[in-house]
Amino acid sequence: MDIAALDAVQIELAPGSQVILPMLLAVLMFAVALNVHVADFAMVKQRPVRFLGAAAAQILGLPLATLGLLYVLNPPPSIALGMIVVACCPGGNVSNFFTHLSRGDTALSVSLTATSSLAAALLTPISILFWTSLYAPADALVDAIEVSPIPFVLQMTVLLAVPLAVGMGIAHRYPRLAHWLRPVFLAAGLFGLAVMVVGGVASNWALFTATAGTVLVIAMIHNAVAFGVGTLSARALQYDVAGRRSVTFEVGIQNTGLGLVILLGQFEGVGGAAAITALWAVWHLFSGGMLAGFYRGLDAVRAQKSARTAP
Repeated sequence: MDIAALDAVQIELAPGSQVILPMLLAVLMFAVALNVHVADFAMVKQRPVRFLGAAAAQILGLPLATLGLLYVLNPPPSIALGMIVVACCPGGNVSNFFTHLSRGDTALSVSLTATSSLAAALLTPISILFWTSLYAPADALVDAIEVSPIPFVLQMTVLLAVPLAVGMGIAHRYPRLAHWLRPVFLAAGLFGLAVMVVGGVASNWALFTATAGTVLVIAMIHNAVAFGVGTLSARALQYDVAGRRSVTFEVGIQNTGLGLVILLGQFEGVGGAAAITALWAVWHLFSGGMLAGFYRGLDAVRAQKSARTAP
């Protein structure tokens, strides 16, 4: 079945979803903020040029690479919109786990996640509108949905900034409370999002399952490009091995939960966009785990070679 059919699909949500979705967005951002501390930004002072370069790789490099990929793959407009939304989202905390697992620079990873999460309050809505305007099919789709730029940016900024500020305040003043609250709010937000997505997809289940294979391939290619942008940027910035792994995971692992909420709440749940974002959310966990395993294996091989050549 042609994936272009997804352009015409709109995920139908339950009554009251226009109230529930902003609440879910606030809950997810609050959960993220509970894990952000002032100390996480220490890297900005220690290595400002390299750090800002790594942050730029995620905030600017990935959307730019995504734009280039769109012109190569020429996917349906709704798929393109989903790819752009994913690329404009901040990094996810899962990147910190994969960085630690692969023996990367965890402190750098945490700092980059905190920075992109903080910047997301303003940059994510602006970036989505900017990069979609540079790809005509996605731009036409956004116009058809009738997304008003100024209200969209203002609403998204408030919904992202307020819970972010409150969460960081609690993390700073009451770290033990933040440590206890975070998994509760994160689980509640993800569960609510999952219920809404599954319920909405059920009405178009046959179409989504028929096109899932093709959409997954696009998500896999996009994710591979994201990892590539991170690796190449880290090399250009002359990071050591641990630093390169951190930047690679930070650019390759995105907060797709945030992307799904934005698509459902602000872009009327366009089928193709929601499909690729949801598959991205699943796939980057597998790809991140495989990449971390590859790095660990590479370390083992290098250790064996060093042992053989040691006097």
